[in-house]
Amino acid sequence: MKKVLCLIAAMSMALSMAACGEKADDKLTMATNATFPPYEFYENETIVGIDAEIAAKIAEKIGMELEIVDTEFGSIIAGVQSGKYDMGMAGLTVTDERKESVNFTASYATGIQSIIVPEGSAIKSLDDLAGKKIGVQQDTTGHIYAADEFGDDMVSPYNKGTDAVAALVAGKVDCVIIDNQPAKSFVAANEGLAILDTDYAVEDYAICVAKENTELLEKVNAALEELIADGTVQTIIDKYISAE
Repeated sequence: MKKVLCLIAAMSMALSMAACGEKADDKLTMATNATFPPYEFYENETIVGIDAEIAAKIAEKIGMELEIVDTEFGSIIAGVQSGKYDMGMAGLTVTDERKESVNFTASYATGIQSIIVPEGSAIKSLDDLAGKKIGVQQDTTGHIYAADEFGDDMVSPYNKGTDAVAALVAGKVDCVIIDNQPAKSFVAANEGLAILDTDYAVEDYAICVAKENTELLEKVNAALEELIADGTVQTIIDKYISAE
């Protein structure tokens, strides 16, 4: 009888573990950095925004449960590469350097790198950036471009875009290079700041997936392309970004 009970217990444990495994397999873990409005930001304790909503639609299409993990921007690629996260979605620009580490889906949005300055600043155009102290969010393309063009000594990286803007308000840097949509939010929240009319760079946003995870890449990409084709992606973008 004890043997039978032990066998039943063992079978129950195995079934329980299998069920847990299936649940884990059905979870789609998305790494992001939720300080990037309107793409990802907190509304109370929930991460919302363009990327969060698109990811939820993708997860729904491929029959998985979305889990969003807020982490430092600079750790997203490495986390996806190592398998810690299934995918990364954080207003992530496709670059040749990043493509060496991860694969990307089709682009779902266009990003613009803009320059925030204090009102009345002597910086009026890109030509005026030489010799100026530039604030950026660490490991973003704005950081990479500015360091390449003006040198590391002239660039001050911060963990969050909000920290870079706070440094600008405090006079620690002369300008901030950051994506246009977050730039608008930061300027709206901080009196005395403005965005230059000239774009610093134009980029494509996409979702990154580990190179060896080709099956997931195909599923996510197929779902994303369907959502682009049927207008869902544009509807989500329009919800957060008004036409200008």
